[in-house]
Amino acid sequence: MNIRPADLPLLISLNVLLEENNVTRAAARLHLSQPALSAQLARLRDMFGDPLLVPSETGRGMVPTSKGSSLKGPLRAALQQLNQAVSDEGEFDPHTSSRCFTIAANDNAISMFGLDFVRNTEQSGFHGIKIAFCLPDPETIVARMERDEVDLLLATVRIIPNALKTRSLSTERYHMAQRKGHPRGQCPPSLDEYCELKHVLVSTTGGFQSFIDTQLADAGRQRSVTVSVPHYDLVPSIVATTDYVCTLPIRFLKRFEDQIDIFPLPLTLPEFIIAQAWHPRSEADNGNRWLRDQLSQLDRPSDESTRTGNSSYLNGAAV
Repeated sequence: MNIRPADLPLLISLNVLLEENNVTRAAARLHLSQPALSAQLARLRDMFGDPLLVPSETGRGMVPTSKGSSLKGPLRAALQQLNQAVSDEGEFDPHTSSRCFTIAANDNAISMFGLDFVRNTEQSGFHGIKIAFCLPDPETIVARMERDEVDLLLATVRIIPNALKTRSLSTERYHMAQRKGHPRGQCPPSLDEYCELKHVLVSTTGGFQSFIDTQLADAGRQRSVTVSVPHYDLVPSIVATTDYVCTLPIRFLKRFEDQIDIFPLPLTLPEFIIAQAWHPRSEADNGNRWLRDQLSQLDRPSDESTRTGNSSYLNGAAV
C-alpha cells in the first residue's frame, strides 16, 4: 500500500493505540476525544484491510491482531527515526533551554546524586531547566524511555536492563552510623558489638533481613534488626534520635554528618557501582548528553572517607 503524507497522523495514532491497547488511554495521550480516535481507527482498518485491534476476551481493553502485532515494532522504529530527523540537533544551551528532564531513581540515588545536580543547576544559572524525579520500574523503564517519558535512570549496574547504555558514576561502600553521643562510644564496632546493637533496615517489602544478614549467617553470626522502613530518607531521623544504628552507603550517610557519627564495618562487604543509563535513541541527543555530563562531573567523596568499607542494593533492596 502507498502511504500519503496526509496519512502520517493516522500512523502516529496507530503507534499509540498499539502501545496502550486501549482507546481511552490512547486518546488521552494524543489529546484527542475518544470518538475522534475511534474514527481514525476505522480509517486505519480500511487502509490496512485488517481490524488491527479487537476487543479483549477479558472485557478490558483491546488486543492486536497478527497484522497489528507485526506493525508495532517497525512502526515505532520508523516514527522514532522520523522524530530524530526533524529534531533540532543544534547546540544545547542550558542557559536558554526550558527543557524538562525526567530522571528515574529511588530516594537513595536522589539523595546521593540528584540533590547535587539540582543544586548545581540552580547555582549555574540554568533557570529554565526543569527536573522531575520518578520511581524506577525495571519492568517498564525501557519502554518509558522509548516513549521519551524518562531521560535517564540512576541505579546499581546489576539492575540496569541490557537494552540501555550505561556510564559508571561512582563506586560505593557501606558504613555503620549511630547518633551523636551514643552510649556505645566513638570506637569502630567489633563484630560482636555490631551483632548486639539494634539495627534499622531499609526494605520496600517490610522485611527484616538483607544480604548483610545472609553474609553474617554464613559466618555463624546474627544481628538484631528492630525497625524496617521503606525509604532510605527515614533512617537518619530514626538513628539520630534513638540508640539504633544503620548500615548504609557512605555517600548517603555523609549528608547527615551533623546528626550522626559514621564508622567502618567490622565485616567486609563487596563494593558496588552506581551508574546512569539511557536509551540508545538518546545517544546523540545534545540535551541528554549535557544531562549525562552534568551527573558525571558531580563531586565524589574522597578516597580517604570511603577507604574502609562495603556493598549494595541501591534499588529497593534491604540493607
